[in-house]
Amino acid sequence: MTSRKTSLSKQGKKPRKPSRLKHSKKVGLPPGALVHVGEIKTAQPHVTVFDYTPDSISELSLTAEEALTLAPNVAGIRWLNVYGLHDAALIARIGENFGLHALVLEDILNTNQRPKVDSFEDNLFIVTRFFQYHSEERDITSDQVSIILGRNFVLTFQERHVGAFDPIRERLRTAGSHLRQSGPDYLTYSLLDMIVDRYFIVLEQLSDDCEELEEALIRKPTNATLKSIHSLKRESMELRRNVWPLREVVSHLIRNEQGFFTTTTVLYLRDVHDHTMYFIESLEAIRDMLSGMMDIYLSSVSNRVNLELRALTVVAMLFMPATLIAGIFGMNFEFIPWFHHPYGFWFALGIMVGIAFIMALIFWRRQWLSRPDISQ
Repeated sequence: MTSRKTSLSKQGKKPRKPSRLKHSKKVGLPPGALVHVGEIKTAQPHVTVFDYTPDSISELSLTAEEALTLAPNVAGIRWLNVYGLHDAALIARIGENFGLHALVLEDILNTNQRPKVDSFEDNLFIVTRFFQYHSEERDITSDQVSIILGRNFVLTFQERHVGAFDPIRERLRTAGSHLRQSGPDYLTYSLLDMIVDRYFIVLEQLSDDCEELEEALIRKPTNATLKSIHSLKRESMELRRNVWPLREVVSHLIRNEQGFFTTTTVLYLRDVHDHTMYFIESLEAIRDMLSGMMDIYLSSVSNRVNLELRALTVVAMLFMPATLIAGIFGMNFEFIPWFHHPYGFWFALGIMVGIAFIMALIFWRRQWLSRPDISQ
């Protein structure tokens, strides 16, 4: 999904959709050129570091300048997380210290990547996305997350702090936890599992709004209802487009061709793959529901027009006999029935009213005079 502006204003407004990403900045540059493409969602980049072994753990929170000398921790496992991707110099220095390929660094700085996985001799590069759903605007925003798995380190690069990985940090702080006892491959699995689990939060919110729209559609469809259906359908399509490649990413990790994952961790990755497939299938069901709601709306509008036309037709038919009788008695002939009768006018008027009453009775028995129900 196209990266969108997710920073909140001082007034607490919801994120607005950004302008186009500036891909033009990279035109003509050689492969591997480090240019940030996207929005600046964190004013000042900062870095968090977890160094842990089964028996010990240390935490650091560093500025961009303080993080320039960080390298793999030979005494244990190092998890380095970067918030803010617009500092190309910081990304370049981290890439140099951890032996990352230039194309990997280029993809980290380009925040419009689709989910993918690239394998290198010493590390594994994974790109995926966070999603957040804003119910008031019926809008989904996303942030790119890059994960690099090395032999004794894990690097994560996020556009901003959303708190998604905080539960994993708490598990690392817990002595004797399975995460502390395992290697960097299990940490990578935990990060992917947390990302996929957050997808279901978006799915539930999207499903709830679909149900509300369905109820509104049954009660009284309006132009606002149609606009909301279009919005949700567009967002669900964007969500599917960005999650669909993730199943191939997890499938590649399960094959474990480079041996970065242990046999135990591969079993956990299969569970992530199952969750991803379930999410995609559930999203397809929502898209089908939205398509059905669109058909219901169009049928409802058509039915409402037919009912209103029927009501207008009934009114016109009630006045047609009176018009006919008035036209006949208005002809310029001398010998017309009741022309000279003192009650001729009342006779004609009575015939008009009588015919109209009989027709109205017939229409009523056929239920043509009932008030049109525009919610049908």
